[in-house]
Amino acid sequence: MSTPRHALPRRRHPLARLLAVHSRKIALGVLCAGVLGAAAYAVADTGPQTPATDLAAREAAAAAANRAYDRATPSPSVSASPTAGPSPSATAARRAEKATPSAKPTVTRTTATPTSCKSYSGNQLVACRLLPSFGFAYSQMSPLVKLWDHESGWNHRAENSGSGAYGIPQALPGDKMAKFGDDWRTNPATQIKWGLDYIKNRYDTPAGAWNHFQDNNWY
Repeated sequence: MSTPRHALPRRRHPLARLLAVHSRKIALGVLCAGVLGAAAYAVADTGPQTPATDLAAREAAAAAANRAYDRATPSPSVSASPTAGPSPSATAARRAEKATPSAKPTVTRTTATPTSCKSYSGNQLVACRLLPSFGFAYSQMSPLVKLWDHESGWNHRAENSGSGAYGIPQALPGDKMAKFGDDWRTNPATQIKWGLDYIKNRYDTPAGAWNHFQDNNWY
């Protein structure tokens, strides 16, 4: 009696037998691979830094850059500081000193005495020098000396106690001479100017005044 074909034992494929034998190892390997893959994904997922970590890293980098810049840039030393210059007031004073010429001693210039007046002195010399200012020739000095010799003796403080006439020309009243200066009481030149002006307006010349005086004992 022949045995049915399906009753014969079936042979396993070599690969199937291999899988059957090593199924546990393969399962363990797959499990390990899964664990390792999960771990790798977790590590890869934490690669990008959080905003807080990124900010801290940036601040640290900036601080490091600043320290590097400070080390590269030399700090100003005390010797490099500018030397204090002169104050503005001292500079202005020096400029003013340079701009202002040095003071020179005052020189009082005296008018040269005309040759015709060299024989006179004191108040008479003052009168001789003033003759041209009133249009008189130096020759008029001789009659003028005679006239005022009789009036006051050329004393600029002479005063007539009776009439009140005052000074070299014996002005009456004396304050008439204020026309040529408030110092008429003490300044011979002021008195002489008034006297010459009076003679010019009334007698034309000192010679004319002297002639009138000789005839009338006054002028």
